[in-house]
Amino acid sequence: MNLVTVSGPPSSGKTSVILKVIEALKERNIAVGVVKFDCLHTDDDLLYEKAGVPVRKGLSGSLCPDHYFVSNIEEVVQWGRKEKLDLLITESAGLCNRCSPYIRNIKSVCVIDNLSGINTPKKIGPMLKSADIVVITKGDIVSQAEREVFASRVNSVNPKAIILHINGLTGQGAFELSTLLYDEEEDIETVQGKTLRFPMPSALCSYCLGETRIGEDYQMGNVRKIKLGDEDE
Repeated sequence: MNLVTVSGPPSSGKTSVILKVIEALKERNIAVGVVKFDCLHTDDDLLYEKAGVPVRKGLSGSLCPDHYFVSNIEEVVQWGRKEKLDLLITESAGLCNRCSPYIRNIKSVCVIDNLSGINTPKKIGPMLKSADIVVITKGDIVSQAEREVFASRVNSVNPKAIILHINGLTGQGAFELSTLLYDEEEDIETVQGKTLRFPMPSALCSYCLGETRIGEDYQMGNVRKIKLGDEDE
């Protein structure tokens, strides 16, 4: 079984891209399944079910969805093997720009859209910088010049990544991505013992543990203060 991690900011078009890629994979008789991770609510699993794709979903609730993903990925892999899948796609929640959901030696895809802003690639951390493939969506809404400039900004942040433009509505470009995701010689039996490409966002403070009151008297643990430049005044 092959394993692929797909992540990206909220509403960047991850599910639409995955559905179009699955259509291309099914034409090659490749059995694909999806596990959808989200925070509070998702109906994306219904879209996969409608497309005839084996799917499971996990909601992280009050936990960071990245930490939730890593805590459950081994069980997810074993579910995929039990389902006798050729390719298992894990789709993240719409993650914050500091998230780091990728595992070493596991194919990783970051989906980002042209409408997010020309400086957005510089604002995204390991989720974009350590991806193997970067998919840029919603290119039909902007000009050719804007597409090229945005792709150039992505390339400056992650020069090693393969950059693809995919239309989540028409599926244009999805076949090319499908050829990069599945390798017949690859077989992931377990991710036990594998490592993340980059450490997770770190925080263990009073607010993580349920504190709601504001002020220094209620802050403890891993706390970082903003520098306002008037400490000596």
